[in-house]
Amino acid sequence: AGLGAAAAALTLLFLLSLAGAVARWREEGRVAVWLHIPILQSRFAEAAASQGFAFHHAEQGSSTLALWLGKEPSRLPGYATHQLGVAGAVLDESTGKVLVVQDRNKTLNAWKFPGGLSNPGEDIGDTAVREVFEETGIKSEFKSILSIRQQHQHPGAFGKSDMYIICRLEPSSFNISFCQQECLRCEWMDLVELARTKDATPITSNVAKLLLYGYREGFDKIDIAMREFPAVYTGRFYKLYHRELPESYRNTT
Repeated sequence: AGLGAAAAALTLLFLLSLAGAVARWREEGRVAVWLHIPILQSRFAEAAASQGFAFHHAEQGSSTLALWLGKEPSRLPGYATHQLGVAGAVLDESTGKVLVVQDRNKTLNAWKFPGGLSNPGEDIGDTAVREVFEETGIKSEFKSILSIRQQHQHPGAFGKSDMYIICRLEPSSFNISFCQQECLRCEWMDLVELARTKDATPITSNVAKLLLYGYREGFDKIDIAMREFPAVYTGRFYKLYHRELPESYRNTT
C-alpha cells in the first residue's frame, strides 16, 4: 500500500509539473513538445495524455510522446512509415548462373533471391551482402541496384509501406552452405532458366529478365550505381544512387 501511495503521489507531482510546463511553453510561443518516457516509468504516459500528448513512436526501452502546440494543423513528421527489405542477385558471370533460394517458412516454395530487412544505420549494399552470406554462406561484393519495389499497407510491415530493393552482387566464393532454419533449398541456377521458370516469385522473374539483359548487353544498361559525397553536416557523408554519368559530365563544374 505504501509503495502504491508513493507511486500515485509521484505521478501527481509529474502531472502538475507537466501541466505548468505546457502552459509556460504555450506562452513562450513554442509549437511542439517531445516527451521521452522510459519503459519503467510508463505510468507517466497516462498523465501526459491528459495534457494532450499522444504516442508518436516506441523503441525497446522507451516511448516518445508528442504534443503540437501550434494553432495550425500539426506539422510533426510521422515515424516508421516504411520498412526496407534488400535482396542480392549474385551472378557468376563465368557460368551465367545466379544464386537463388526457397524460403522454408512460406506456403509457396518459389525461387527468390536471398535477402532480408536492413538494420538501422546499414547501407543498402551492406545489407544485401550480409543477408546473402547469412542465408547461403556465399561471400559477395555489391555492384549496383537493379530494382526498387514500393508496396503500401504491407501485411509483413504492420500495415506500413514496404520498400524492397534488389542489388546486383558479384560472388567471391561459390560453395553453398545455406541456413537450414531459413531456407528449404539453395542453388546456382542458370539465369535463362530463372527468367523462364514459373516456379519463381513475380518480382524474381522480372528482375531475372532485367539481369539477363544486362548480362548479354552490358550492365551499364541496367545498373543504378552508387557514389559517396560529403554531406552538409561536418564529418558526415551520404550515398547517392543513380545511373552512371559519362566522365565529361561527371567533371562538369
